[in-house]
Amino acid sequence: MAVTDQVQAPVKPRRLTDILDIDVRLLSMVGALLVTWIFFHIVSGGLFLSPRNLWNLSVQTSVVALISTGMVLIIVSRNIDLSVGSLLAFLGILGGFMQTEVLPLEGANSWWISIIVMVAAGAVLGGIQGGIIAALSVPAFVVTLGGLMFFRGAGWLFTKGRTITPLDSTYSEISGSIGETWSWIVGAVCFLILVLLTLWKRSSRAGLGFYVKPLPAEIGILAVWAALIAAFVMTMNSYTFPKSDDGRGIPIPVLILIVIAAVMMYIANMTRFGRYIYGYGGNPESAKLAGINVKRVIIISFALIGALTAVGAMITTTRLNAAPLSIGELLELQVIAAAVIGGTSLSGGVGTIVGGLLGALLMGSLQNGMVLVGVESSPQQMIMAGVLIFAVWFDVFYQRKRR
Repeated sequence: MAVTDQVQAPVKPRRLTDILDIDVRLLSMVGALLVTWIFFHIVSGGLFLSPRNLWNLSVQTSVVALISTGMVLIIVSRNIDLSVGSLLAFLGILGGFMQTEVLPLEGANSWWISIIVMVAAGAVLGGIQGGIIAALSVPAFVVTLGGLMFFRGAGWLFTKGRTITPLDSTYSEISGSIGETWSWIVGAVCFLILVLLTLWKRSSRAGLGFYVKPLPAEIGILAVWAALIAAFVMTMNSYTFPKSDDGRGIPIPVLILIVIAAVMMYIANMTRFGRYIYGYGGNPESAKLAGINVKRVIIISFALIGALTAVGAMITTTRLNAAPLSIGELLELQVIAAAVIGGTSLSGGVGTIVGGLLGALLMGSLQNGMVLVGVESSPQQMIMAGVLIFAVWFDVFYQRKRR
């Protein structure tokens, strides 16, 4: 007897947000960010949204945003990393030590050798912490709290309290920018990649029989992205060098952030490792029964955030042209807050890289705006603490409502 397979048509969503495939939580984050920008622009007398301040804001936010992409995966897997601030200081000092003591000659390419050493050391040290957590079943809170104290102390052994400076002149150029022309080229390439990804996603969903967004909606979303990219490039180009009409363009730290964020989104959404992270965070027991090598996943996730912390150390030390022991203080709290504010659930299994980036930008905007309007340091910390508590409460409320 012949059996005929009947392929059902994909069910069309009813809500507008589902039709457009828009995450409501991320949309609310964007709304909160816009309200914050408008508020501070008004109370600062038009300073907040000036090209100069937005250029500086993008650079100031880059390190927290970059490391938050790794922290999202750590928290999604029901872990935490309290050591990133101290590890950043240690890796920055290690890189400076390599440039000034081991390979101090100008033109000896010590800068790129030091970067390789920093990233490798960050991955190894992060992997060691992950190994202790996975193999010995020691809580991540305890292991990384120990790392917070250990790495700062190890940095002291290198420096004996002194600041390592000056660093390689070529290395310090990483804190610069790429100029107007290259900024437009980068913007065009980013938009082209978005178009290609949209076409690929539509083709893949159609081939699998899934719902595909209406073509006008896709074109409209791409038009919005084109406007945002153009506005961003124009703003970066509008901040000129002193006594010159030449625009600075996109800062190199921001360009590094864009590349790493794209890679991390690919890892989280398109790789087996990313699926394992979310599967384990959502239900650890089911993940183990499904044959996922949980220990390997934990070790890789901590090695990954260690490597990202090394890149953050590179950006921080190039901006300062020095490697002081004081860098990275309270960075771990800022990174965790960015991930949580961006919608990453502390109970595990839920979180996005884009959310972590928006959380970092929102936190950076709040701090930057408060500085512009003259809010002192202590009230700033109190306000940021309130924002973090509200974000955690909102996450608990949202999760309960979903159930």
